[in-house]
Amino acid sequence: MAAPGGRSVLFVCLGNICRSPIAEAVFRKMATDSGVVDKWVIDSGATSDWNIGSAPDARGLACLRKHDIETDHRARQVTKDDFMTFDHILCMDDSNLRDLNKKASSIKNSKAKIELLGSYDPEKQLIIQDPYYGSDKDFETVYEQCARCCKVFLEQHS
Repeated sequence: MAAPGGRSVLFVCLGNICRSPIAEAVFRKMATDSGVVDKWVIDSGATSDWNIGSAPDARGLACLRKHDIETDHRARQVTKDDFMTFDHILCMDDSNLRDLNKKASSIKNSKAKIELLGSYDPEKQLIIQDPYYGSDKDFETVYEQCARCCKVFLEQHS
């Protein structure tokens, strides 16, 4: 799954329409700006099957556009193959982490390192809260957290 000689990362949240598509788009932009995007396979997914095929939340897209980032991602659910093909699976909260670890435990060839994206936050905000029921400000907070975490993750894995 990884690009030749490269790495792969899957960002995961509950529905794959708010937090994880923001993280994916932010990381893709950082990798592009750093000239390493061709060394990475970058994607995002959901632990649930609620929003399969849906575009990201309009508030998330507006937030990304404000930072000159575009995405054409469509929501998908995490599959068994993801655990065998991705190097890193980075999720947003404890509930995602539990769900992913539970799924991974039933997969023989799981090679993915499953972590909270927030574990890379220099400001030590471990959990990236779901902004779905919140305001535009909450989406901006998610963006800022993702930007801090993705920057550190990219620096550590380049």
